[in-house]
Amino acid sequence: MRFNLWRFTSKYPELLGTGLPRRPAASMDSIPVIDFGAYRLGVNDVTDDKLHSLSEEVKTALTEIGFVYLTNTGIDEEEVEHVRAISKKFFLLPEEKKRPFSRGSFSNVNHGWVSLGTESLNPRRPGDLKEAFNITSLRKDIEWPSGELDEFRAVQESFFLRCKELSLRVLRVMALSLGLRSDYFLKAHTLIGSEENGTTLRSLYYPPVKSESVKDGQIRCGEHSDYGSITLVFQSQGGLQVLNREEEFISVPSIPGAVLVNIADLMQRWTSDVFVSAVNIPIDSDIAQTNSETSTVHRVLLPPANDSSTRQSLAFFVQPDDDAIITCCDGSNKYPPVNSLDYLLAKFKNTYGAN
Repeated sequence: MRFNLWRFTSKYPELLGTGLPRRPAASMDSIPVIDFGAYRLGVNDVTDDKLHSLSEEVKTALTEIGFVYLTNTGIDEEEVEHVRAISKKFFLLPEEKKRPFSRGSFSNVNHGWVSLGTESLNPRRPGDLKEAFNITSLRKDIEWPSGELDEFRAVQESFFLRCKELSLRVLRVMALSLGLRSDYFLKAHTLIGSEENGTTLRSLYYPPVKSESVKDGQIRCGEHSDYGSITLVFQSQGGLQVLNREEEFISVPSIPGAVLVNIADLMQRWTSDVFVSAVNIPIDSDIAQTNSETSTVHRVLLPPANDSSTRQSLAFFVQPDDDAIITCCDGSNKYPPVNSLDYLLAKFKNTYGAN
């Protein structure tokens, strides 16, 4: 099954932040939709035949497109909406109440609140018009929002663990699809939720856009690829666009109850470009010798003129353990070995500058 998407033109100047031209194209693109019910959360007795069939579908999607929708994962829309609702309560607080939870205030460098315009995921653009709250560490001694947000911690931690379990299942299926041992990728993801792993549950909030205050080339989220292994995306409305093989952006609609999974940079290296979108436009130059990496480039545009709506999404960014050394699983030297933490910190430097 495939979900048809409208296609939009994208040319290099757009990637460099010099404009936002769009025009409808004559053809359509599609991201596969796969029923993950055979291996949904709570199912532990899946047969080899069903697992093999599922792995073949996933391989086709991730080698041809780099993105895939998964349905019947065990995480339903009601659960996702509960996380979005408690997150929005935090984002609507006055800034002085959010500031104590700022990213950089915790032992884990990535944990906490990111204020509007702080990030530039495409460093050639002005700061992104979004806020975020990152849950990276589940340490018991971390301070969390309280008062009217008493359940914030419990809801976020519970969803983090649910996403962790689903992502490990997806990684297991991906390994099998390549003819590898089912635990091949899992061995490098044993510390998710600890201080020794950068995996992050990210609640994203895009406030209403005031057109008179938008800077030239500024959008809600600049063009970028994700950094780690895979990303699980839960979006409630449109706005997300991904770059396809024809070097055109296509809009990615929200499918209620579905999880959008995309390949990230380190997985591309790990699989020697087997799992990757076939686009060759470098967005940044963060680490020497990685300019050819593009993974699955995506962005979030501004809403239409006079549209004052907000936008929310949740993303679970799966990162290998900090001490993991990523080498090509086929034994080649297509990419040199790289340390997971070093790669992640280099990406953060590119996004946040000296902050």
